[in-house]
Amino acid sequence: MSTSHPAEHACCSQKAKTAPPVSNARLGAASTLHCLTGCAIGEIIGLSLGVSLGWSPWVTMAVATALAYLSGFLLGLRPLIKTGMTWRAALQVIWLGEVISIGVMELAMNFTDYHLGGMTATSVFTPVFWTGLLLALPAGFLAAWPVNVWLLSRQIKKPCH
Repeated sequence: MSTSHPAEHACCSQKAKTAPPVSNARLGAASTLHCLTGCAIGEIIGLSLGVSLGWSPWVTMAVATALAYLSGFLLGLRPLIKTGMTWRAALQVIWLGEVISIGVMELAMNFTDYHLGGMTATSVFTPVFWTGLLLALPAGFLAAWPVNVWLLSRQIKKPCH
């Protein structure tokens, strides 16, 4: 993806341009943490709704994933919009990297949470709900980190310093 903007991918501040070079592993970790923040917001809302309303695990996963994409994209778009980019231009900059990164993260998180019983908990006030979620978050990070390193190395995703 060759779409670029003078602000780079300003998911963080402009002062990053003057910072010393950072390793791909470190850039990948920062990008993955940024992605995880957006995913976690949508994931927590979706899982809470699904468990509270007694939805099946598949419906809960679908809603949680859709909300994770929504919140992840909004979190990625926000700093670019603040630099003066249009919504369309900002979306062109981030869409592919975010689709891949969030997709990998959601697969790992939903797989982990499902197999730990968090999605089938009887309430959000049960330990199994929170255990599933709290173990799904690092699983999502660990799955998406190498993917983000690769996306950054191929310039499919822009660095988040």
